[in-house]
Amino acid sequence: MPSDAQRTIRIATRESPLALWQANYLADRLREITTDHQVVLVPVSTMGDRDRTEPLRTMGGQGIFTREVQRVVLENNADVAVHSLKDLPSETVSGLVLAGIPERAPRYDAMILPNGSDIATIDSLSKNAKIGTGSPRRQAQLLNASPDLLMAEIRGNVETRLKKLDAGDYDAIVLAEAGLRRLGLADRISFLIEPPLMFPAVGQAALGIECREDDTDVIHLLEQISDAETKAEVTAERACMATLKAGCHAPVGVLCTVTENQLDFEGVVLSPDGQQRFQVSLSGDINAPAELGQHAAELLIDQGAAAVL
Repeated sequence: MPSDAQRTIRIATRESPLALWQANYLADRLREITTDHQVVLVPVSTMGDRDRTEPLRTMGGQGIFTREVQRVVLENNADVAVHSLKDLPSETVSGLVLAGIPERAPRYDAMILPNGSDIATIDSLSKNAKIGTGSPRRQAQLLNASPDLLMAEIRGNVETRLKKLDAGDYDAIVLAEAGLRRLGLADRISFLIEPPLMFPAVGQAALGIECREDDTDVIHLLEQISDAETKAEVTAERACMATLKAGCHAPVGVLCTVTENQLDFEGVVLSPDGQQRFQVSLSGDINAPAELGQHAAELLIDQGAAAVL
């Protein structure tokens, strides 16, 4: 391997506008902490990018946006893989380590309505309004709150989905607040859908940065741009997901936040139709986040949540 002074750090990334934003954010953060390395992007096309019509949960679900990016790093054609952490399965990939978790962005979901609409709450949507979202988590929670809503699959990047809304294909769509803000589209947010109505996905609004487990130089750099509180939150969330044995497209929502040296954890599991809902709320030591997430999952399983997963 070249010396540090000569080395170029290669970031593997999908080519969607949001993925490129995330990769460029990481590149800028790395350039801030080292002047001895060049940083370049390595574009990667994933199955989820190539097929933009099939519902995600019928395409293998977990890993469809991450596996091929990870493979590029494992094969030493790149050094770092940057993911939306909510897309990254909780099971680790042999040879890789999740070494970087920067500070989290705002994590809630956002309801987007056609321009000019003055609707500001779920209750104000018309009966049988057609809501575009392919996420079982979002669908189940919306149906739990308002069973008359009609859930409709939608695929494509953020801009594509907004175009479909504006073309009249949907009455409203749901997108992540973080992605809209990162792309400079916060003005399209009609209103946020916050807990207890809708809990975010595991890892939502956080980035997960992987590298090879033996690449000590890159691990050291990624540790410098990691945020301790965000790492604790997502460690608890991912431990809950792993214990539930639920995929990243399962109807599971979480909200884990830091209060001083304590983690406050809320989690929900719903049946796909929203009719059954299991919920847990507990707190624990910030230094033992995985144990807290595991305990939360065990409590949900005790309530019967495994039956709907």
